[in-house]
Amino acid sequence: MNCIIVDDEPIARKGIKKLVEQISQLELLDSFNSAEAASEFIQTIQVDLIFLDIQMPGINGIEFARSIPKHTLIIFTTAYSEYALDSYEVDAIDYLVKPIDPAKFRKAVDKAITYHSLLLEEDNKCVENVEYDYIFVKSDRRFFKVHLKDILFIEGLKDYVIIQMEGQRIITRMNVKNIHDLLPKSIFLRINRSYIVNKNQIDSFDNNDVFIKNHEIAIGNTYRDTFFEEFTKNKSLS
Repeated sequence: MNCIIVDDEPIARKGIKKLVEQISQLELLDSFNSAEAASEFIQTIQVDLIFLDIQMPGINGIEFARSIPKHTLIIFTTAYSEYALDSYEVDAIDYLVKPIDPAKFRKAVDKAITYHSLLLEEDNKCVENVEYDYIFVKSDRRFFKVHLKDILFIEGLKDYVIIQMEGQRIITRMNVKNIHDLLPKSIFLRINRSYIVNKNQIDSFDNNDVFIKNHEIAIGNTYRDTFFEEFTKNKSLS
């Protein structure tokens, strides 16, 4: 995967470069100290992945992310944890807080590599039909049945959604809103702009996050009231 680094701090760019160089699947094309410079570069060169800071002079990372091509993935690298929810609004792959832990960096890159591969290979997949307890997913001229009870959550990634099951994920060309409209609301609940969760698969939650297996998913501010109303409906809480 071709990648670039966008960060106004020279030390940060150097540190991320060292992490990138340890991953053979990544090819660092260049580094930039501003979103403006990076924007000019990606207009002429295809970039698969951007390691992007948020707090920068001029155009900040969130604003820049809204302008990049749809095929370009983003991993935010920032010193500020409070922008995590904003990263969902621009379909970021991950959000890493400085100083960046190498293990978390590798995990984020692995996710980006997987998504990039899926986006390249699975353009012909789509959800064809939804029945009461399963969906049909079209792939390679065949229809595969996916039982709703097996879905952990559904994650939006630009013009695609990832249907995450335990040990398996399927990509479909569809946006989050459309698939959410098709799914039974008694089972599935949208908790932020990019995620729909299976309420029956939730292991625990707090005021900010939902926990499903080893996945931690943030509850968006605009979805928080609906989440607590829907998920706790007809249930007694102490």
